Amino acid sequence: MSSILNNTSAMNALSTLKMVNRGLNETQDRVSTGLAIRSGKENAAYFALSETMASDSGMYKAINEGMTATKNSVSTARLGAETVTDLTGQFIERVAFAQTEGIDRADVQAELVGLASQIQGVIDQSTFNGNDLVGGPAATTTVTTGITRSGGTFATTSISFQSVDLQAIHDALVAIDVTDTGTTMGAKLAVAEAELGNAINAATSLGVTEKTLEGQMQFLDSLTDTLDSGVSSLVDADMEEEAARLQAYQVQQQLATQSLSIANQSPQNILSLFR
Repeated sequence: MSSILNNTSAMNALSTLKMVNRGLNETQDRVSTGLAIRSGKENAAYFALSETMASDSGMYKAINEGMTATKNSVSTARLGAETVTDLTGQFIERVAFAQTEGIDRADVQAELVGLASQIQGVIDQSTFNGNDLVGGPAATTTVTTGITRSGGTFATTSISFQSVDLQAIHDALVAIDVTDTGTTMGAKLAVAEAELGNAINAATSLGVTEKTLEGQMQFLDSLTDTLDSGVSSLVDADMEEEAARLQAYQVQQQLATQSLSIANQSPQNILSLFR
């Protein structure tokens, strides 16, 4: 039975067209944004997980940037300590030379004063962005290295290292006077040798710290890449699949439009019966 009040065929065709248009719009959104999941209404579990992972990735990147400044400070201090070690070695050689009979110890002392001055200059310049890790006294520095969600609780991880006191080494060397005969030359040489050991220990400890920071920073780089990849696998759209789906919806849209047009011609056929 045909009716001029209700066109069931047109209603069905219109419903189909609306459904196709809805799917087409959603596909176009995924194609334009590159995202299959843009909000919690599309997949609450994946959306929540991806947001947490993205947040962690952002924090790791920020922590890594902060560690860069610390590593640069340690690297500068390590270079200073190694330079002081070399100069202290030269200092010891001149003190040993001063033990030779018949030399002018005043000239040797002038050399020692010059070396001590160089050491002081190195200490003064071995800072990065105002961060002094060599001037002493030795102190503990703590740097944040990451975050943890172990056991369902959020916390930060960190490492600690000791700054060094190159100033104490300089001050001990300055006190050595090869022209002074109250103290034996052997005692003077022993003091200089001890300070060389202190300089070597300082350079070694800073080198270990720098290597540790570099390793952690490399780990954070890899970790953020892994997190970013994980977020992508959760929320990114499969562009090949979406392209195929887009073409299919476009064809369905054309067919649904034609079906609606045909259904709307039905009342015209009824009108012809009254002619």
